[in-house]
Amino acid sequence: MIVEARSIAKTYPGGVEALRDVSIAFPEGQLSTLLGPSGCGKTTLLKIIAGLVPPDAGEVRVKGRKVQGPGPERAFVFQDFALLPWASVLRNVAFGLELRGLPRAEREAIARRYIAEVGLEGFEERHPNELSGGMKQRVGLARALAVDAGIILMDEPFSSVDEQTRRKFQEDLLALLRHHSKTVIFVTHSIEEAAYLSDQIVLLSARPGTVSRIVRPAVDRSRSPDEIRRERNYLDTVDDIWATLRQYV
Repeated sequence: MIVEARSIAKTYPGGVEALRDVSIAFPEGQLSTLLGPSGCGKTTLLKIIAGLVPPDAGEVRVKGRKVQGPGPERAFVFQDFALLPWASVLRNVAFGLELRGLPRAEREAIARRYIAEVGLEGFEERHPNELSGGMKQRVGLARALAVDAGIILMDEPFSSVDEQTRRKFQEDLLALLRHHSKTVIFVTHSIEEAAYLSDQIVLLSARPGTVSRIVRPAVDRSRSPDEIRRERNYLDTVDDIWATLRQYV
């Protein structure tokens, strides 16, 4: 396992207990989803794994080493894009490489490659205020890919776009992951999205979040997106997850 959360607990000021004794292992090269009711601590757990928030108890280990803070092996894709408003798409995608001290020509060449991969070729000199929400999210994904982190943490990355764009993003993400061997930990509220994307789904209980179940969908992803969404195993997985989560709603 490349990432392990061991007995994680977190309580916020005012006594709000977000997580209690959460232990999960995330397999290398797979997409794992954190799914549960609102307020169950999904984003808190993701930020603890990222090293952005310290746990009150327990620890996270990446390749056996305890997480003490953010690290270059982990990249975070934020729900609200977190782009530099004054910078071009090219500069935003290259920003992590700039922080690492790569020469301008090298970092821009890498950034241009990933901008093209996420479908934004021709928009390199645009600024965030000139982009749609979906395009901004593509910039965030390109930025995460550009730094070549082995682990990508995604906090509800498709929640701010319409349903048609969301489905296209899901398909594009799976296509990208077929070409880039990454370990992805993905937060979503959507049961259908989790069943479509995931190798492993971690179901969290209502607050304080604890691990309720681990689901591993038996979905044949060699089929077309439309075939997957009509597949019996996909539909059964959606129903199975809802049967567990409905008790928390």
